[in-house]
This record gives sequence, structure tokens and C-alpha cells, in this order.
Amino acid sequence: MSKVKKAIIPAAGLGTRFLPATKTVPKEMLTIVDAPIIFYVVEEAVKAGIEDIVLIAGRGKHAIEDFFDTSYELEDRLAKDGKEKLLERVTKIREMANVISIRQKHALGLGHAVLSGLPIIGKEPFAVLLGDEITMGFHNEPNVTAQLVRSFEETNTSTISVMKVEEKDVSKYGIAEVEEKTTGFFKVNSLIEKPKPSETQSRWALPGRYVFDNRIMDILKEAKPTLNGEIQLTDSMKVLCQRHGLNAMTFTAQRYDAGDKLGYLQANIELGLQNPELGAELKKYILQLAQSLK
Repeated sequence: MSKVKKAIIPAAGLGTRFLPATKTVPKEMLTIVDAPIIFYVVEEAVKAGIEDIVLIAGRGKHAIEDFFDTSYELEDRLAKDGKEKLLERVTKIREMANVISIRQKHALGLGHAVLSGLPIIGKEPFAVLLGDEITMGFHNEPNVTAQLVRSFEETNTSTISVMKVEEKDVSKYGIAEVEEKTTGFFKVNSLIEKPKPSETQSRWALPGRYVFDNRIMDILKEAKPTLNGEIQLTDSMKVLCQRHGLNAMTFTAQRYDAGDKLGYLQANIELGLQNPELGAELKKYILQLAQSLK
């Protein structure tokens, strides 16, 4: 039985690189094909065996909480809109997991958002899934969080996901400086938050999926604001790897940066192609469009 039963999903800062939210619809609730961004993230956690999901929300995020709460109005609207399959998926999540919301009163960075989940996490290990990153495992592959949970339970060491990025994209991410142990599996030696390409030889970026033992919380309690006056999770992960060790692994799932305009469009197109109701017509349209662009 899995030891990792809890997850934190920081939603307070989603969308800083994206479109402005309306007064009534937070960015996490923007739809990709037929479901909100945040739904795909929560669904990944549930499929990885997570039972308690802690949403770290800021101001104006009540629509997220309401979406995962039992709601006649929501269920009636989904039914009337012909979204019975989405309703089934939402109902399944409600039955399999507890979705708990904690208010982050001040946007003090990702590290602070994770620490805000401490009252629910307690002394247990936990996963962290960024709310604007979608990863999808196709062909019945285990999702990224499930892969990290498995690694954590095999090694008893905190494990993070990494992906290779081009030099021009290094400054967009936290970067892990690693030592490869086996193919796709690494020991983390250090981390640096959004460095210039000249500041590190590594091109292994952090795409927003982590599994930690509880010692990261003790480190976050001691953390001080650094970049942009925020408490950076990357800084505390650097301390964690020095004190207790930290592993990293690549993944086979498809990843979409839904907090980025291009990433949001790509997610809609690629997940639309996977949709049994839309896929064939969308593929036909894309092929026709491609011909006209030549």
C-alpha cells in the first residue's frame, strides 16, 4: 500500500504569464477541451493514489472550491450542457479523494504556498503538483506523480521530476544540477532558481511534479525570501539535497505548460485529438489547415 496519500496543489499564483482572469472565473478554471485546467491536475493526483488533496488558493478562487464540492447547481449545469462524462469524472474524484482548500493570505512564493499546507500534511510524505502544469500519460502508462511515488517508496528519498530544456529556456525554470545513476534516474547535487544559461551547465529543468518526505517542511520553516522577495521552493530543495539527499527522474508522459499562452493552445489541440468525440474532426481540420499554410 502506498505511503504517499496526501498532495498539495498550489493554485494561488497560477496565470502570471497567462491571460487575465475575469471577476468570476479564475485562471485555473479555464477549460482545456472539456474540463478546467485544475481538474486535470487533481485527476492526476487521484490516479496516483492520493487521498487528501490540499488546494492552496488565493483571493477569488471560490469557483475552484465549489467545482470539487457537492453542488446541485454544478451538476445540473453539466447535465444540461451535455457534459455527462465530465460529471462522471468529477463525481469519481469526490468519491475517491478529499479536496481541502487552504487560503494563502499573501502571495509569498511557491515555498510559502507549500508550507501553507502543513496543517493538513502533518508529519506525512506528500506530493506537490503545480496547478498550471498538466502531464498526461497515454497508452495506460503511469502518470508522473505515480512514477515519483513509486520511486520515493523504493528509495525512501524525496524525488522530483526533471526534463531537458534548450539553453534559451533555462532562465524560465528551476534547474537541477544532477549526477546520473541509471538511465533517466539522477542524484541531485544542487538546484538554482531561474539561472542565466551561463550560471549552470545543467539543462535539467523542474516541470512542477515532486514527492517529498516531511523534512522539507522543517526547511521551509527556516527559509527566507530570495528571488523577487519570495520564499522559493527551489532554495529549500537545495538544502534538502545537501542534508538528506534528493533524487530526480525523467518521465515518459506528455507535459503541457497551461500557464503559458502557447502551451495552453497546444494542450487544447493535442488533448482534443485524443478526445473520442472531437479527435477525428479536429485531425481533419488540422490537415486541411496545414495544406493552406504551405
